[in-house]
Amino acid sequence: MKLRKNIYTSIIILFVLSCSMEKSDLYVIDKIPVKHEAHGDVRLDNYNWMRDDTRSDPKVIEYLKNENYLADKWFSSKKNYKDEIVQELLNQVPDETTSFPLENNDYFYFTKTSKNDQLSRYYFKKNDKEVLFLDPNQKLLNQSYYTIGSISPSPNNQMIAYSEDNNGRREYQTKIINSNLLTNYEDIITRTSREIFWSNDNKYIIYLKKDPVTLISDSVYIHEIGTSEKKDLLLFKESDQEFNIDLSISKTKQYLFVNIESTNANEIRLINLDKPLNTPTIFIKRSTDHLYYLEHVVNEEFIIRSNKDAPNFKLLKSISLNENDINKPIVILNHSEKVFINDTLLIGNKLIIEVRKNGLPEISILNLDTNNITDLEFIDNAYDVSLVKDKKYSDEGFYYYYSSLTTPPQIVFYNLSTKNKSIEWKKDLKAFDENDYIDSRFFIKARDGVQIPVVTITKKDTDVTKAPILFYGYGSYGINTDAQFRESIIPLLKKGFVFAIINIRGGGEFGKKWYEDGRMFNKMNTFNDFNDGVKAVLELNIGNPNNVFARGRSAGGLLMGAIINLEPELYTGILSGVPFVDVLTTMSDPSIPLTTFEYDEWGNPAKEDEYFYIKTYSPYDNIKKLNYPSVFITSSLYDSQVQYFEPAKYTAKLKEYNQSSNPILMKMNLIGGHGGLSGKINQFNEIAEEYNFILNLIK
Repeated sequence: MKLRKNIYTSIIILFVLSCSMEKSDLYVIDKIPVKHEAHGDVRLDNYNWMRDDTRSDPKVIEYLKNENYLADKWFSSKKNYKDEIVQELLNQVPDETTSFPLENNDYFYFTKTSKNDQLSRYYFKKNDKEVLFLDPNQKLLNQSYYTIGSISPSPNNQMIAYSEDNNGRREYQTKIINSNLLTNYEDIITRTSREIFWSNDNKYIIYLKKDPVTLISDSVYIHEIGTSEKKDLLLFKESDQEFNIDLSISKTKQYLFVNIESTNANEIRLINLDKPLNTPTIFIKRSTDHLYYLEHVVNEEFIIRSNKDAPNFKLLKSISLNENDINKPIVILNHSEKVFINDTLLIGNKLIIEVRKNGLPEISILNLDTNNITDLEFIDNAYDVSLVKDKKYSDEGFYYYYSSLTTPPQIVFYNLSTKNKSIEWKKDLKAFDENDYIDSRFFIKARDGVQIPVVTITKKDTDVTKAPILFYGYGSYGINTDAQFRESIIPLLKKGFVFAIINIRGGGEFGKKWYEDGRMFNKMNTFNDFNDGVKAVLELNIGNPNNVFARGRSAGGLLMGAIINLEPELYTGILSGVPFVDVLTTMSDPSIPLTTFEYDEWGNPAKEDEYFYIKTYSPYDNIKKLNYPSVFITSSLYDSQVQYFEPAKYTAKLKEYNQSSNPILMKMNLIGGHGGLSGKINQFNEIAEEYNFILNLIK
């Protein structure tokens, strides 16, 4: 990218948000043309100056503050639904909630959250004595942002490591609490990832560090308790910036899995937690288009979930650490085109398997002695279910998480012998009666004939033919958008809304092919599926065509940008959160965090064909002089996943080109990250403001 020579003249554009606004509300935005050149193509970017990696340029901060002012000005001129919605959300919260306890060698760890707490308080329990060991709310008394990344007690429970984030950038500090004295050790480890794991002798913690520029987790370190961070030993460093590392521990607590992964390939190295200083051992070397995951059984026996010649994965068993050939392990369960294998848990001779069938999550039980498979049954039309793997294991059965659009979250124990289910914990929610609501799941046909699932929920007394409707979608990274309970949507449902989820391609709802059909050179399917889904639902007389709204965040924000470039007049209003909208520019710059890791998701613009395909849909590059709907864009200055300057630039350009009188607003948190502000009440305020926006647009 080059700054056009001899041109540094500010070209002034005046945006009048409303004909009734006073002169003081005229807003001035500089246009400083910058050329982006690649493959003989030139893109002119008038708002590139908004990128400031230091996040301290007075001109940029002034622009962001002005946008916040203009948004507040618009809201102040409208009916205030926000306070009412915040109160409704608070009224749903019990005086105190307690999380499902997790066991660690006879200690139980859990959180409690009071109604007026911003953050959860952390406790452990031993012999019926509860001990408060960490209260993050105290930090929020003196600073604007604070979150806990993870809590990790030592095997002997004498120490508790935790990671904290002070600005939303997801660059954590790791600290250690003495469980007896409830004081912090002097050990402080900086710029870590969230996860922390202990050696079995309680002497060391193992953690990840991020590259300070790209924010990719690329280094595994080990820290000896009581020593300086400067003495920490580097166990492994990944040099390929298309790979990112994450850590997980085996069910047996014997091994730490160092998973070095890109979109379509990975390699797992093992750290023996009895010998943590040893160099991590490669299990199976990385190879093109091969992803695999492990569960340790005993000794050198592992279950392998592999997609080698099996896009939806197959299950294998290996009995030696010396077997580095994926073709040698014994096949336990073959690949199926109709069933995607997501995860496994071994209990005795039963292999519990998370799978996906017909776009829904399921739990199957494979008897390894008989090869018989049985499926658990769930009564809701659509739901979210997954194994709870950090609970102490029992030979009698297993725990799973369950919720649906009408069922608040619960943890259920399934007894393998009796086949009985017992609810061990459920989320307490006031002022909610699931019998007042009705959900449905059905399929619509996309323009190329593919059947796309849609899930809806309304109050039973809502006339859906006249109701405003809010659509939600994501459709990237193979991430599933399941029908889990969403308490934040209840105030809208009470006001007569229909809420609809469209499971567009690019997600993983129907396995690998569903994902492949919505990434790279198939990405347009994602956007077409969503617009086709919206129109098909309206044709079924679900939702009022004059009050159609859509919401998406992050890659879902990219979705929002693309769908209104394609069919702007289909929508009344758009909620675009932390939107990834300047795809081509970002993917062309490897210094922008996480870019290189995502080449296999979006494409590498250094390759000509990938460059021009991204250009066909990148929202920022495809803004035209159109009658855009009302759009409310939200972001945070310290977002690590989508840099703040993408929504900032997008807002300015969208305002410049918009031919309608509909408002284009942006609110930028000047502290906070990808999830917005920290704290329950702060987040209630953020979601209430979004709903306030669309409620004021209803015709």
